[in-house]
This record gives sequence, C-alpha cells and structure tokens, in this order.
Amino acid sequence: MSSTPFPDTDLAGTEPRVGDGRNLDSILRIPVLMQVVLGSATMPVADLMKLGRGAVVPLDHRVGEPVDVMVNGRVIARGEIVIVEEDNSRFGVSLTEVVGPAAADQNS
Repeated sequence: MSSTPFPDTDLAGTEPRVGDGRNLDSILRIPVLMQVVLGSATMPVADLMKLGRGAVVPLDHRVGEPVDVMVNGRVIARGEIVIVEEDNSRFGVSLTEVVGPAAADQNS
C-alpha cells in the first residue's frame, strides 16, 4: 500500500504518463470552451456608441490569414475558415498548425 496521496505518481523524478489513471474517462468528458478568433478591434467608447445595424467594424486580421483556435483562453492551434455544409450556412475551421505547449504559454 502506498503512503502517498497520489499512488499513480512516480516519485523517482519522472512524470506520470497520460492514461495511467483509472479516471481518464472522467477527464475526457470535461467540457472546455473552444473559440475561433477571427480578429479583434479597438475603438473609443464614443465610436462604439455610434454603431448601428449594418455598421462594419474592421478587424485586425485580413482575409486569408490564419485564425486562432483557443481552448479556455489559450491558443492551441491555427487554421483556415471553411464552409462545412453545402448550403453555405455553417462555417468551420480546418487546422493548419497545432501550437506546442511552449508557444501556447507565450500567447496567454
């Protein structure tokens, strides 16, 4: 019987491997917020108050530039916007780059 509160943790200096725990299925069912960021804009409140129906707000991203895919506020990938249905009513993102952990930490 292990005397540590984390019996699956190897105390010899190596990190535990993903999937070794019995509760992996529970972890995989945790919902996370995924967002695709098309761009952003900064404007004074006075200009914001003037916006109305049909107003166009220019974003900092250009057409054809990759969009950021974020999970819980962290960039995890970049991709291109694609149409996912034949009637052009829904969009999706095709991943072109998966961001590594070091790069994801720098973007937050």
